[in-house]
Amino acid sequence: MKIVFMGTPDFAVPSLKALYEAGHEIQAVFCQPDKPKGRGYKLVPPPVKVFALGKDIPYFQPQSLKNGGEEYIREIETLAPDCIVVAAYGKILPKSVLDIPKFGCVNVHGSLLPKYRGAGPIQWAVLNDEKTTGITTMLMGEGLDTGDMLLKSETEIGENETAAELFDRLADMGASLIVETLDKLEKGEITPVPQNEAEASYAPMLSKDLSPIDFTKSAREVHKHICGLSDWPCASTTINGKRIKVYHSEIVEGKSEKLPGTVVNVKDLTVACGEGLVRFTEIQAEGSKRMATADYLRGKPVAEGTVLGK
Repeated sequence: MKIVFMGTPDFAVPSLKALYEAGHEIQAVFCQPDKPKGRGYKLVPPPVKVFALGKDIPYFQPQSLKNGGEEYIREIETLAPDCIVVAAYGKILPKSVLDIPKFGCVNVHGSLLPKYRGAGPIQWAVLNDEKTTGITTMLMGEGLDTGDMLLKSETEIGENETAAELFDRLADMGASLIVETLDKLEKGEITPVPQNEAEASYAPMLSKDLSPIDFTKSAREVHKHICGLSDWPCASTTINGKRIKVYHSEIVEGKSEKLPGTVVNVKDLTVACGEGLVRFTEIQAEGSKRMATADYLRGKPVAEGTVLGK
């Protein structure tokens, strides 16, 4: 097929790479504009653009395809792709774009639709302690992730798996599924299935407001909070007034009558919750690098009875 690919972050790269290696003609790539990063605010190209540059694929970075994007829409019309493939592009496609390709616009979405429509499906599946999640390929409509479903691939979420780890797994699953989807779509072997609106849920974009850990919740809720926000925006608390980010944790058997947030084992940073215990296994202190908790404690021991988050 002749394909225009639209995507921006790491999640989209495996799908683009798989389509390229499967022999599809990638006519052009659309991604979001370069963004300033780091202390020097140097403009950094998104991962999809980096891949396109490496393969000499033409790329476009419009601010919008809805407002002032007419020249880009004309470019797509000129290319006349058989299909537009979208994976975490981060921008709404107007009907004028959706109507261009013969086989439609196909989205690679990181959930088992209709659950978790929206920008943060992978993180919210972990935050909400879902046992399974997956990838859905779908025909795009004008609504937010509301189009007819094509194929699905399901996977279990690991007990201690973080959203970042699941993100990488689902990106690879999405790559396999989009190649299969286009093959079957071209052969007429897929019957699109409408989504059941009664089962739909929304997964909004995450923000740093979610970061503070509430130790009055159960150990399982705290643990899934940490898993779901790793690597960004990252769960956080304070030790003696100094902020720490928590990247990895595990549930510890047992219970404590101590105040939620109290460190009950200073050797491994096991903390009392409203119900049960949780152990921090990887953290990052202010002004320091990310490290195993054992390494942190060797340099900055915590006193018995310290209450986190005070």
